[in-house]
Amino acid sequence: MLTLLNLLKDGRFHSGQDLGTALGISRSAVWKQLQHLEAELGLSIHKVRGRGYQLSAPLMLLDPVEIAKKSPQWPVTVFDSVDSTNAEALRSIAQGASAPFLVLAERQTAGRGRRGRKWVSPFAENLYYSLALRIDGGMRQLEGLSLVVGLAVVQALRNSGVSNAGLKWPNDVLVGSKKIAGILLELVGDPADVCHVVLGIGINVNMQIAEGVDQQWTSIRLESGKACDRNALVAELSNQLSTYIQKHQANGFASLQAEWAENHLWQGRSVSLIAGNSHIDGVVLGIDNQGGLRLRVDGVEKVFSGGELSLRLRDDS
Repeated sequence: MLTLLNLLKDGRFHSGQDLGTALGISRSAVWKQLQHLEAELGLSIHKVRGRGYQLSAPLMLLDPVEIAKKSPQWPVTVFDSVDSTNAEALRSIAQGASAPFLVLAERQTAGRGRRGRKWVSPFAENLYYSLALRIDGGMRQLEGLSLVVGLAVVQALRNSGVSNAGLKWPNDVLVGSKKIAGILLELVGDPADVCHVVLGIGINVNMQIAEGVDQQWTSIRLESGKACDRNALVAELSNQLSTYIQKHQANGFASLQAEWAENHLWQGRSVSLIAGNSHIDGVVLGIDNQGGLRLRVDGVEKVFSGGELSLRLRDDS
């Protein structure tokens, strides 16, 4: 099927006979494969008598060779379809793969965000990106790391035409009130010694329509008005991550605290902090030098941190 998809990805019409000749199969077999492409990948294929078959829009598939030319830091594996890139990276670590390495996919069948949320992952439209890193020296090396990843994502988005991207504590990237990217970090190993962390990043790139998304969202294409080259975006994101991770490793999160605060969209806003079934209302004062959220609650400053916390604007904000 993917050989057929590569023949069709230019968005032009191709006759069934030409496709069959290229694939060494009959025209009826071509038709069956086209039906599979539509059913399995959710692609729309136009069929016009006398002209042949055409994808409703051209596809630009991820190319590890092209990515490596622009960003050679880490070995890259691209999957056509995977349950989730984070899950695949974790499996590779368990099987002894040497980090760092990067896992990408054209589609996720079970993409997930923080707090177990589903991450909508249509084929060849967005970026599903997981970077596996080895961490020596224990959990302290991870302090504020998810916020540092957010800075890298924001810079990559701005360099890709989304000038007003900003951060929402702890792991979201927004344009105004709309989500454009999310971050999910997962840790395996000994948190007191040698461990691995997977930096999972999902970015809405060329998506224009989506079903099943339970919050306001946008994409690079919707914001910039033009299609984005995902290979160039992967390279830009990898270059930004490499720079920010090196700063974090050398000087800790405190060295990036001010920059993160400058990019925080909800500074000074009235919010509700959600932890399980409990809600804590307060006003955002900023973050501390470990990446914890500083809130003014009933006139008193309190600091909150943890992977299962979520922030919402209050109605009176």
